[in-house]
Amino acid sequence: MNKPTTLYGGGPIFDGHSLQHGVNARFEAGKLVCLSPDSPPAANLRYVDLAGDILSPGYLDLQVNGGDGIMLNAVPNGTGLERIAKAHRQLGAVQILPTLITDTPEKTSKVIDATVQAIKAGVPGIAGLHLEGPHLSQNRKGAHDGALIREMTSADLEVLLAAAAVLPVLMVTLAPESTSLEQVRALRSAGVILSLGHTDATFEQAMAHAEAGVTCVTHLFNAMSPLGHRAPGVVGAALNNPNLSAGLIADGIHVHPAAMRAAWAAKMRNPTTKGKIYLVSDAMAPAGSDISSFELEGRQILRKNGRLTLEDGTLAGADLDLTTALRVLVSQCDIPLEEALTAAVTTPRQVIGQWSKKNSALGLAEAEFIRIQSDLSSARPLI
Repeated sequence: MNKPTTLYGGGPIFDGHSLQHGVNARFEAGKLVCLSPDSPPAANLRYVDLAGDILSPGYLDLQVNGGDGIMLNAVPNGTGLERIAKAHRQLGAVQILPTLITDTPEKTSKVIDATVQAIKAGVPGIAGLHLEGPHLSQNRKGAHDGALIREMTSADLEVLLAAAAVLPVLMVTLAPESTSLEQVRALRSAGVILSLGHTDATFEQAMAHAEAGVTCVTHLFNAMSPLGHRAPGVVGAALNNPNLSAGLIADGIHVHPAAMRAAWAAKMRNPTTKGKIYLVSDAMAPAGSDISSFELEGRQILRKNGRLTLEDGTLAGADLDLTTALRVLVSQCDIPLEEALTAAVTTPRQVIGQWSKKNSALGLAEAEFIRIQSDLSSARPLI
């Protein structure tokens, strides 16, 4: 059955580049065909009044560890992937990279296989896979299990190269302490998106890895060598290297608003900088659920007052969705909504190669759009 032509109007519309006012979004056969000046719709058209809400392409979250009460590490199969993706879709993230936190080689292989099968089966919302570890730094392990952190071997490299050949997107967070420049070059040549994270690397080491093929930094400021005036560290490399994009957990807990504003000025307002900031939730099992605690590889993680922590107080992922991140950026960091939406919608698509700088929302299916409440309290898919 053909879908009726539908107009959405009565609220701002984000087209992937700008937040437009006074326009209608016209969908024909279930796809956005144009934005046109707002006017009374023809009688034979279906019209949806946004009542001041925002119409936008759905978010793409490149770091999602869990949702619907489960962790990918605990349910590393098709059921787990489907439940997590569905939970985040209801929060506005129409696409995610399910993220495996540092685990065993056997678990890693199992998750790779499960993701390949889920994508083949057409499970909605799974854009690829993010492996956060295990090739990280013990000094900056955070909530990762130090007993499982290790240097990358030739066998590990072969597993990743094989995964890159069968996954549409493979993102790997790694540390210079546990990987060589030769390994980085091999992975980048195979199309793997490489990100520095959980690392105590120096500025010079980070820049060398960027030169070899790293293009991203995982949760900027967190679990990495800080910016010092004589030792700029990974944070300094991220803010200075024009080719490095950076994920940001914008919950006001992981990063102070003043630091977020400084990073925004360095990465988002410099026209010569190719690398930009993209928002991530770093969400854990509680996303889309009301659970108050859960386990990560036998360690209890507590949920309280918007924080997820190990029993010793170490932050363990985030209790966050990307609409909340937008609200924090706008209300606490004075970031224009249009720029915040770019970091949740456009930049992550560019990071993984879905969009170029010329792409926009035109041609996207209606099912890929979300309606964001005008007060940025929540978002939901249109369909």
